[in-house]
Amino acid sequence: MSQVAVSRPLYTPEQKQRRDATAWTLVQGILAPLQFLVFLISLGLIGYAYVSGELWDLALASVVLKTLVLYLIMVTGAIWEKVVFGQYLFAPAFFWEDVVSMGVIALHTAYLIAWLQADTVSLQTQIGIALAAYASYVVNATQFLYKLRMARLQSPVLGANVTGQVAA
Repeated sequence: MSQVAVSRPLYTPEQKQRRDATAWTLVQGILAPLQFLVFLISLGLIGYAYVSGELWDLALASVVLKTLVLYLIMVTGAIWEKVVFGQYLFAPAFFWEDVVSMGVIALHTAYLIAWLQADTVSLQTQIGIALAAYASYVVNATQFLYKLRMARLQSPVLGANVTGQVAA
């Protein structure tokens, strides 16, 4: 078992109690893997469309679906953060994750705008924006997974039911 030096706990005892008591923790725990699954399917569709030249409409629509799931997880994540930390976003424990999440949302929103203006925005540009959005999502998901790991390491009983806010 590895030991990790942490300057301050991720949660105070009160925050941990609120985190464990709120249904929003479960919601985040369901939406995060769902979003990742939608991401993987969408990425596969984009790859297939790129290689085959087919199913571009489905690939592009899958990015829209990924964006809608992102919006849902961001709204519910902000509610979770309010319940646990007393503020909707940028709580000290998740400040940098929330900062990067704003970039993720901005890129996904830029994709939606480009997709809605497909008659004037090239397919190449749309896919470039989508891939940039997806790259930023992977960075953000990694941040949240790291925080989840830190929360588990700080738990007095390893393997206890410990969850944290999950990726955008």
